[in-house]
Amino acid sequence: MLFGRKNKNPIKIADKGVVEWKYATCGYCSTGCSIEVGIDKKGEAVASRGVADADVNRGKLCIKGIYEHELFRKTRGRGNKPLIRENRWDEFQETNWDTALSKTADEIKRIQQQYGRDAFSIVSTGQIMTEEFYTLGKLARGVIGTNNYDGNTTLCMSSAVSGYKRSFGSDGPPGCYEDFEHTECLLAFGSNLPEQHPIIYWRLMDVREKHNFPLIVIDPRVTMFAQQADMHLAINPGTDLVLLNALAHVILAEKLHKPEYIEAYTQGYQEFAELVAQYDPVTASKICGIDEDTIRNVARVFAKAGAAMSIWTMGINQSTHGSDGVAAINNLHLITGNLGKPGAASLSITGQCNAMGTREWSSCSGLPGYRSLENEQDRKEISEFWGVDPEFFPKERGMFMTDILPAIETGEVKGLWLIATNPMTSMANTARIRKTLEKLEFLVVQDAYQDVETNQYSHVFLPAAIWAEKEGCFTNTERRVNIIRNVCEPYGESKTDLWIFNQMAKQFERGQNVIFPESAEGVFEELKTLSKGRMLDYSGMSYEKIEQSRGIQWPCNEEQSPQGTQRLYTDGVFQTASGKANLLALPFIDNNERPDKDYPFWLNTGRVVEHFHTRTRTGKVANGNKFSPTPYMEMNPDAAAELNIQHGTYARLSSRRGDAIVMVQLTQRVAKDTVFVPFHFHECVNRLALGLLDPHSRQPAYKQSAVHIERIENQQDAAQKNAMARSY
Repeated sequence: MLFGRKNKNPIKIADKGVVEWKYATCGYCSTGCSIEVGIDKKGEAVASRGVADADVNRGKLCIKGIYEHELFRKTRGRGNKPLIRENRWDEFQETNWDTALSKTADEIKRIQQQYGRDAFSIVSTGQIMTEEFYTLGKLARGVIGTNNYDGNTTLCMSSAVSGYKRSFGSDGPPGCYEDFEHTECLLAFGSNLPEQHPIIYWRLMDVREKHNFPLIVIDPRVTMFAQQADMHLAINPGTDLVLLNALAHVILAEKLHKPEYIEAYTQGYQEFAELVAQYDPVTASKICGIDEDTIRNVARVFAKAGAAMSIWTMGINQSTHGSDGVAAINNLHLITGNLGKPGAASLSITGQCNAMGTREWSSCSGLPGYRSLENEQDRKEISEFWGVDPEFFPKERGMFMTDILPAIETGEVKGLWLIATNPMTSMANTARIRKTLEKLEFLVVQDAYQDVETNQYSHVFLPAAIWAEKEGCFTNTERRVNIIRNVCEPYGESKTDLWIFNQMAKQFERGQNVIFPESAEGVFEELKTLSKGRMLDYSGMSYEKIEQSRGIQWPCNEEQSPQGTQRLYTDGVFQTASGKANLLALPFIDNNERPDKDYPFWLNTGRVVEHFHTRTRTGKVANGNKFSPTPYMEMNPDAAAELNIQHGTYARLSSRRGDAIVMVQLTQRVAKDTVFVPFHFHECVNRLALGLLDPHSRQPAYKQSAVHIERIENQQDAAQKNAMARSY
């Protein structure tokens, strides 16, 4: 097929020899793009394309999705066989699955018998199928019985979950992408959609071309998104809560709120109003760095809109005030009645492809289907369904991931099972994590890639299948459940995570009495049964119907919403005991690590479009690396001139935790006292980050660190050290 002018440089799309296209859902971010993988006559995956009749992406894919089929062929670093060793300083030996599973189960039993059930911990991911999450939860809660079980979604979405629960009584983003088509004002907090979620950005900008509405971006950095905004509020790092309280102050003071909605559907108004009365724009401006007139203007634009919407990502979540920030965004929507109607939603943009699946079904924070360990009826329902003694369940949730790792330091946790997560690259303060993992008596790593850094400290490695080497479902940002069909067989002797969990259950006596369906579709039938009649209702779905519809949004039941539901809380009834949403009084507590004379720069982090998280996958795809090959730092030219640092040279970044060498990119996109480094290059960012925890969500504050910058005289040596760090 030819595109472009007839006689000038036509573009020819190469014929890849595709004989069959297989349906899947993209396995990178949370957008939830429907994708088809092309198979040639040899049975190999040779192409990827977007699905034209899928509502989410409408035929489009970003650069990661376009090359996603290469994951099946780029096998460098893939796990081929189970590995085992007695001590972490020994060489790994290849073994069979029976031996690896038996060794792992024996160590779990030994640790629990010697130190107690909770001395063995499990940390999962946002990358596996919903059916696998549910099965792991059944194994962790109903068979192994540890209460110290969590997911790495604590590092990215825990504050959104906590904020939704505190405001509305339940997790679950209340809006959808179609709200862009109806909104009259959009606030975007700490979100750089063009690079984080390009297809969501495309949908948003496509709508703005048809009916323009105010787009207001709140971000310390002049991101690509900020450059497209009507207003960019370059806020001081870590002060979003001050700005949000000030916006609420103006809305109430100028009587732009909706008293009838507040009275009918919320509770806690008096305490909330007394708190925000303290955050007048003049006082707030001195803290957040946004002038008082702009605060008033933004508050008026938002409150006067017929329908107003908010989105956010890690700029809000990864903060010591992350949960409060989310709840404060919800406050704005509640006092203006901007929930449950088209164009009006507080919509968290989720990070990982199936972070929603782990929130819904993994039992990390409770029990499946948004059930709570603290609720006696919930424990009774699940115990009866699984065939487990209800007294076997704990009465409250255990540690978050960010508490499990420090508990290893104190000796409270002796063994750890990591599933598709790599804390050596994802956790702040890498030096501390390295020492922490060395203290474990037993570590098992279950991952598709045996070259993940954490595997240096493991005793057993279990090779898992990737993405469409399996079958099952993901849930995206807008609660849309979509399916991944099996494209090809698992690499080598790797196995699906579902198979591994089922086989592990057989190693325990208690597991003999609990039913573990062998097929993903069989597990999905359990999800349908357990969700029927709940807000999180899957009962009207089936694999065939999901594929035909290109995804279905929950709640979906055959009687009331057979095609799914776009928005929550349309009736104004929330998941609290009273049925009313909570307006929360949220005081700002300034506990950030702030720049000082020794460490005078803020360190800000974020994504680039070519890579995903810590590059375990995209780092092996040629086109991702070609366009973003090395760690770099965006630095203000005026700050660089004072330090005699030139564009394109290497500089040393240091914090109170460690140091790193990065290439310097001079740009006015960052303030003079701020630098920006993409977080994909863990060898620099997480060696520096402090990672203080939010008190509610226990999510780390990756974006609140202070650093020192110095010129490096020997540039050749710096380049070599930078390359060595990347290859380590």
